[in-house]
Amino acid sequence: MDANLRFWRAEGQSFFQRFLLWADVLDPLLLLKSSDEIRRTRLLLQNSGKTLSEPIQNDQVFWSAINRGSSVHPDTDKIIPVLFRPPGNLNPKFIFAYNLSFLQFVFHTYTTGFTLLNGNGTTKAEEHLLQQKQILYSLGAISYAACIGALPLVFMNRYTLKSSLTQLVVRKLLPAPLLGLMSAFTVAVVRSPEFENGIEVMDRNGKVVGLSQKAGEKAVKETALSRAVLFGTTLFLPAVLMHFVERAKFAKTPHALASVRMLMITSVLAGMLPVSLSMFPQCGEIKRADLEPEILSSTDETELFYNRGI
Repeated sequence: MDANLRFWRAEGQSFFQRFLLWADVLDPLLLLKSSDEIRRTRLLLQNSGKTLSEPIQNDQVFWSAINRGSSVHPDTDKIIPVLFRPPGNLNPKFIFAYNLSFLQFVFHTYTTGFTLLNGNGTTKAEEHLLQQKQILYSLGAISYAACIGALPLVFMNRYTLKSSLTQLVVRKLLPAPLLGLMSAFTVAVVRSPEFENGIEVMDRNGKVVGLSQKAGEKAVKETALSRAVLFGTTLFLPAVLMHFVERAKFAKTPHALASVRMLMITSVLAGMLPVSLSMFPQCGEIKRADLEPEILSSTDETELFYNRGI
Protein backbone atom coordinates (compact mmCIF):
# COMPACT_ATOMS: atom_id res chain seq x y z
CA MET A 1 0.00 0.00 0.00
CA ASP A 2 1.25 3.46 -0.93
CA ALA A 3 2.70 5.70 1.80
CA ASN A 4 -0.11 8.23 1.24
CA LEU A 5 -2.80 5.64 1.95
CA ARG A 6 -0.89 4.23 4.92
CA PHE A 7 -0.72 7.74 6.32
CA TRP A 8 -4.45 8.42 5.84
CA ARG A 9 -5.33 4.98 7.20
CA ALA A 10 -3.35 5.57 10.40
CA GLU A 11 -4.04 9.26 10.97
CA GLY A 12 -7.51 9.90 9.50
CA GLN A 13 -9.84 7.62 11.43
CA SER A 14 -12.48 10.25 12.33
CA PHE A 15 -13.96 13.24 10.53
CA PHE A 16 -12.23 15.65 12.92
CA GLN A 17 -8.83 13.99 12.38
CA ARG A 18 -9.30 14.13 8.61
CA PHE A 19 -10.37 17.79 8.81
CA LEU A 20 -7.20 18.74 10.70
CA LEU A 21 -5.05 16.78 8.24
CA TRP A 22 -6.68 18.42 5.23
CA ALA A 23 -6.20 21.83 6.82
CA ASP A 24 -2.45 21.06 6.75
CA VAL A 25 -2.46 19.44 3.30
CA LEU A 26 -4.26 22.45 1.78
CA ASP A 27 -1.57 24.88 2.87
CA PRO A 28 -0.80 26.92 -0.31
CA LEU A 29 2.87 27.10 0.68
CA LEU A 30 3.15 23.39 -0.17
CA LEU A 31 2.76 24.37 -3.83
CA LEU A 32 6.23 25.88 -3.63
CA LYS A 33 7.90 22.56 -2.82
CA SER A 34 10.28 21.37 -5.54
CA SER A 35 10.26 17.91 -7.11
CA ASP A 36 13.48 17.04 -5.29
CA GLU A 37 11.94 17.91 -1.92
CA ILE A 38 8.88 15.79 -2.73
CA ARG A 39 11.05 12.82 -3.68
CA ARG A 40 13.01 13.14 -0.43
CA THR A 41 9.76 12.87 1.54
CA ARG A 42 9.10 9.54 -0.16
CA LEU A 43 12.43 8.16 1.01
CA LEU A 44 11.83 9.41 4.54
CA LEU A 45 8.41 7.77 4.69
CA GLN A 46 9.72 4.51 3.24
CA ASN A 47 12.42 4.42 5.90
CA SER A 48 10.04 5.25 8.75
CA GLY A 49 8.87 1.64 8.94
CA LYS A 50 5.35 2.49 10.11
CA THR A 51 2.53 -0.01 9.83
CA LEU A 52 -1.07 0.74 8.96
CA SER A 53 -2.23 0.82 12.56
CA GLU A 54 0.54 3.04 13.98
CA PRO A 55 -0.04 6.81 14.10
CA ILE A 56 3.01 8.87 13.18
CA GLN A 57 4.70 10.36 16.22
CA ASN A 58 7.80 11.90 14.63
CA ASP A 59 7.16 15.50 13.48
CA GLN A 60 9.58 15.26 10.57
CA VAL A 61 7.87 12.11 9.26
CA PHE A 62 4.43 13.68 9.80
CA TRP A 63 5.21 16.80 7.76
CA SER A 64 6.89 14.68 5.10
CA ALA A 65 3.64 12.74 4.79
CA ILE A 66 1.66 16.00 4.57
CA ASN A 67 4.02 17.30 1.88
CA ARG A 68 3.82 14.10 -0.12
CA GLY A 69 0.06 13.81 0.32
CA SER A 70 -0.45 17.22 -1.27
CA SER A 71 1.82 16.53 -4.25
CA VAL A 72 1.96 12.82 -5.19
CA HIS A 73 -0.75 10.54 -6.57
CA PRO A 74 -1.08 7.53 -4.22
CA ASP A 75 -1.75 4.99 -7.00
CA THR A 76 0.67 6.01 -9.74
CA ASP A 77 3.33 7.57 -7.45
CA LYS A 78 3.63 10.44 -9.96
CA ILE A 79 4.00 14.08 -8.94
CA ILE A 80 0.75 15.96 -9.63
CA PRO A 81 1.09 19.21 -11.66
CA VAL A 82 1.09 22.25 -9.38
CA LEU A 83 -2.20 23.72 -10.67
CA PHE A 84 -4.11 20.49 -9.97
CA ARG A 85 -2.80 19.73 -6.49
CA PRO A 86 -5.36 20.06 -3.65
CA PRO A 87 -3.95 23.40 -2.35
CA GLY A 88 -4.34 24.83 -5.86
CA ASN A 89 -8.10 24.22 -5.67
CA LEU A 90 -8.51 27.20 -3.30
CA ASN A 91 -9.36 29.69 -6.05
CA PRO A 92 -12.80 31.35 -5.87
CA LYS A 93 -12.61 33.36 -9.08
CA PHE A 94 -14.47 30.84 -11.24
CA ILE A 95 -17.27 30.50 -8.67
CA PHE A 96 -17.45 34.28 -8.28
CA ALA A 97 -18.27 34.65 -11.98
CA TYR A 98 -20.21 31.40 -12.38
CA ASN A 99 -23.14 33.11 -14.10
CA LEU A 100 -20.90 33.94 -17.08
CA SER A 101 -21.24 31.15 -19.65
CA PHE A 102 -17.61 31.10 -20.80
CA LEU A 103 -16.29 31.00 -17.24
CA GLN A 104 -18.64 28.11 -16.49
CA PHE A 105 -16.85 26.22 -19.26
CA VAL A 106 -13.47 27.21 -17.78
CA PHE A 107 -14.62 26.23 -14.28
CA HIS A 108 -15.79 22.75 -15.32
CA THR A 109 -12.65 22.27 -17.43
CA TYR A 110 -10.48 22.92 -14.38
CA THR A 111 -12.51 20.72 -12.01
CA THR A 112 -12.56 17.94 -14.60
CA GLY A 113 -8.77 18.13 -14.97
CA PHE A 114 -8.48 18.06 -11.18
CA THR A 115 -10.72 14.97 -11.07
CA LEU A 116 -8.71 13.18 -13.77
CA LEU A 117 -5.38 13.76 -12.02
CA ASN A 118 -6.61 13.03 -8.48
CA GLY A 119 -8.94 10.09 -9.07
CA ASN A 120 -8.13 6.45 -8.45
CA GLY A 121 -5.31 5.31 -10.76
CA THR A 122 -5.33 1.57 -11.32
CA THR A 123 -3.14 -0.47 -13.67
CA LYS A 124 -5.81 -0.31 -16.37
CA ALA A 125 -5.70 3.47 -16.29
CA GLU A 126 -2.43 3.23 -18.24
CA GLU A 127 -4.12 1.65 -21.26
CA HIS A 128 -4.20 3.97 -24.28
CA LEU A 129 -7.78 3.21 -25.32
CA LEU A 130 -9.07 3.80 -21.80
CA GLN A 131 -7.28 7.15 -21.64
CA GLN A 132 -8.85 8.19 -24.94
CA LYS A 133 -12.27 7.12 -23.69
CA GLN A 134 -11.82 9.08 -20.48
CA ILE A 135 -10.80 12.22 -22.41
CA LEU A 136 -13.90 11.95 -24.61
CA TYR A 137 -16.08 11.49 -21.51
CA SER A 138 -14.43 14.54 -19.97
CA LEU A 139 -15.05 16.77 -22.99
CA GLY A 140 -18.68 15.67 -23.10
CA ALA A 141 -19.17 16.25 -19.38
CA ILE A 142 -17.58 19.73 -19.53
CA SER A 143 -19.74 20.82 -22.48
CA TYR A 144 -22.94 19.44 -20.97
CA ALA A 145 -22.33 20.94 -17.52
CA ALA A 146 -21.48 24.37 -18.97
CA CYS A 147 -24.60 24.37 -21.18
CA ILE A 148 -26.91 23.29 -18.38
CA GLY A 149 -25.40 25.91 -16.06
CA ALA A 150 -26.02 28.67 -18.61
CA LEU A 151 -29.48 27.47 -19.66
CA PRO A 152 -31.57 29.28 -17.00
CA LEU A 153 -30.04 32.67 -17.85
CA VAL A 154 -30.35 32.03 -21.60
CA PHE A 155 -33.98 31.00 -21.13
CA MET A 156 -34.75 34.08 -19.02
CA ASN A 157 -33.14 36.48 -21.49
CA ARG A 158 -34.64 34.75 -24.53
CA TYR A 159 -38.18 35.09 -23.26
CA THR A 160 -37.55 38.43 -21.47
CA LEU A 161 -38.64 37.11 -18.08
CA LYS A 162 -37.87 40.08 -15.87
CA SER A 163 -40.23 39.63 -12.92
CA SER A 164 -38.76 39.88 -9.43
CA LEU A 165 -39.68 36.25 -8.70
CA THR A 166 -37.95 35.01 -11.86
CA GLN A 167 -34.87 37.10 -11.06
CA LEU A 168 -34.81 35.66 -7.52
CA VAL A 169 -35.10 32.05 -8.68
CA VAL A 170 -32.72 32.23 -11.66
CA ARG A 171 -30.05 34.49 -10.22
CA LYS A 172 -30.16 33.66 -6.49
CA LEU A 173 -31.73 30.26 -5.78
CA LEU A 174 -31.00 28.09 -8.82
CA PRO A 175 -27.22 28.52 -9.39
CA ALA A 176 -26.11 26.82 -6.14
CA PRO A 177 -27.96 23.48 -6.50
CA LEU A 178 -27.27 23.49 -10.23
CA LEU A 179 -23.53 23.96 -9.68
CA GLY A 180 -23.52 21.22 -7.02
CA LEU A 181 -25.43 18.84 -9.28
CA MET A 182 -23.21 19.51 -12.32
CA SER A 183 -20.05 19.15 -10.22
CA ALA A 184 -21.23 15.71 -9.04
CA PHE A 185 -22.21 14.84 -12.62
CA THR A 186 -18.75 15.62 -14.04
CA VAL A 187 -17.09 13.49 -11.33
CA ALA A 188 -19.38 10.54 -12.10
CA VAL A 189 -18.82 10.77 -15.87
CA VAL A 190 -15.06 11.39 -15.78
CA ARG A 191 -14.43 8.59 -13.30
CA SER A 192 -16.96 6.16 -14.80
CA PRO A 193 -14.15 3.76 -15.94
CA GLU A 194 -13.53 3.09 -12.25
CA PHE A 195 -16.89 1.40 -11.72
CA GLU A 196 -16.93 -0.05 -15.24
CA ASN A 197 -13.50 -1.74 -14.95
CA GLY A 198 -13.03 -1.81 -11.17
CA ILE A 199 -10.34 -0.42 -8.86
CA GLU A 200 -7.72 -2.15 -6.75
CA VAL A 201 -8.75 -3.33 -3.30
CA MET A 202 -6.13 -4.20 -0.70
CA ASP A 203 -6.01 -6.15 2.52
CA ARG A 204 -4.85 -4.74 5.85
CA ASN A 205 -1.21 -5.33 4.91
CA GLY A 206 -1.50 -3.42 1.64
CA LYS A 207 -1.54 -6.48 -0.63
CA VAL A 208 -3.76 -6.06 -3.70
CA VAL A 209 -6.36 -8.85 -3.76
CA GLY A 210 -8.20 -7.87 -6.94
CA LEU A 211 -10.17 -5.33 -8.94
CA SER A 212 -13.65 -4.45 -7.71
CA GLN A 213 -16.38 -2.60 -9.60
CA LYS A 214 -18.35 -2.22 -6.39
CA ALA A 215 -15.44 -0.50 -4.65
CA GLY A 216 -15.07 1.73 -7.71
CA GLU A 217 -18.74 2.66 -7.57
CA LYS A 218 -18.48 3.45 -3.86
CA ALA A 219 -15.38 5.61 -4.40
CA VAL A 220 -17.00 7.60 -7.22
CA LYS A 221 -20.27 8.12 -5.33
CA GLU A 222 -18.47 9.42 -2.24
CA THR A 223 -16.29 11.79 -4.26
CA ALA A 224 -19.25 13.08 -6.31
CA LEU A 225 -21.25 13.77 -3.14
CA SER A 226 -18.36 15.61 -1.49
CA ARG A 227 -17.84 17.72 -4.65
CA ALA A 228 -21.55 18.62 -4.79
CA VAL A 229 -21.49 19.69 -1.14
CA LEU A 230 -18.33 21.75 -1.69
CA PHE A 231 -19.42 23.84 -4.65
CA GLY A 232 -23.14 23.93 -3.88
CA THR A 233 -22.50 25.30 -0.39
CA THR A 234 -19.77 27.67 -1.60
CA LEU A 235 -22.24 29.31 -4.00
CA PHE A 236 -25.30 29.15 -1.71
CA LEU A 237 -23.98 30.57 1.56
CA PRO A 238 -22.43 33.76 0.10
CA ALA A 239 -25.68 34.43 -1.79
CA VAL A 240 -27.65 34.21 1.46
CA LEU A 241 -25.16 36.38 3.33
CA MET A 242 -25.07 38.95 0.52
CA HIS A 243 -28.86 39.29 0.77
CA PHE A 244 -28.47 40.53 4.35
CA VAL A 245 -25.50 42.72 3.43
CA GLU A 246 -27.54 44.43 0.70
CA ARG A 247 -30.54 44.92 2.99
CA ALA A 248 -28.35 46.40 5.71
CA LYS A 249 -26.68 48.66 3.10
CA PHE A 250 -23.32 47.68 4.55
CA ALA A 251 -21.61 48.25 1.20
CA LYS A 252 -22.54 51.49 -0.53
CA THR A 253 -21.06 51.04 -4.02
CA PRO A 254 -21.09 48.21 -6.60
CA HIS A 255 -17.31 47.84 -6.22
CA ALA A 256 -17.68 47.45 -2.46
CA LEU A 257 -20.44 44.85 -2.93
CA ALA A 258 -18.24 42.89 -5.34
CA SER A 259 -15.35 42.97 -2.88
CA VAL A 260 -17.56 41.79 -0.01
CA ARG A 261 -18.96 38.98 -2.14
CA MET A 262 -15.49 37.87 -3.19
CA LEU A 263 -14.37 37.88 0.46
CA MET A 264 -17.38 35.77 1.47
CA ILE A 265 -16.86 33.24 -1.31
CA THR A 266 -13.16 32.95 -0.47
CA SER A 267 -13.92 32.44 3.23
CA VAL A 268 -16.65 29.85 2.61
CA LEU A 269 -14.51 27.98 0.06
CA ALA A 270 -11.52 27.93 2.42
CA GLY A 271 -13.72 26.45 5.16
CA MET A 272 -15.77 24.08 3.02
CA LEU A 273 -12.87 22.53 1.10
CA PRO A 274 -11.40 20.63 4.09
CA VAL A 275 -14.94 19.87 5.30
CA SER A 276 -15.98 18.27 1.99
CA LEU A 277 -12.70 16.36 1.65
CA SER A 278 -13.11 15.03 5.19
CA MET A 279 -16.62 13.67 4.66
CA PHE A 280 -15.27 10.26 3.65
CA PRO A 281 -11.93 8.54 4.42
CA GLN A 282 -9.22 8.94 1.80
CA CYS A 283 -8.27 5.31 2.36
CA GLY A 284 -11.77 3.91 1.91
CA GLU A 285 -13.04 0.75 3.55
CA ILE A 286 -15.48 -1.77 2.14
CA LYS A 287 -16.76 -4.96 3.72
CA ARG A 288 -15.66 -8.21 2.12
CA ALA A 289 -19.30 -9.36 1.94
CA ASP A 290 -20.12 -6.41 -0.35
CA LEU A 291 -17.52 -7.36 -2.96
CA GLU A 292 -17.60 -9.64 -5.99
CA PRO A 293 -17.50 -13.46 -5.58
CA GLU A 294 -14.02 -13.77 -7.12
CA ILE A 295 -12.62 -11.44 -4.45
CA LEU A 296 -14.49 -13.25 -1.67
CA SER A 297 -12.67 -16.44 -2.59
CA SER A 298 -9.23 -14.79 -2.68
CA THR A 299 -9.05 -13.44 0.88
CA ASP A 300 -10.32 -14.08 4.39
CA GLU A 301 -10.17 -10.40 5.44
CA THR A 302 -13.47 -8.99 6.67
CA GLU A 303 -12.64 -5.45 5.50
CA LEU A 304 -10.68 -4.33 2.45
CA PHE A 305 -9.27 -0.95 1.50
CA TYR A 306 -9.05 1.22 -1.62
CA ASN A 307 -7.95 4.69 -2.70
CA ARG A 308 -11.08 6.89 -2.86
CA GLY A 309 -9.44 9.68 -4.82
CA ILE A 310 -10.31 13.36 -4.54
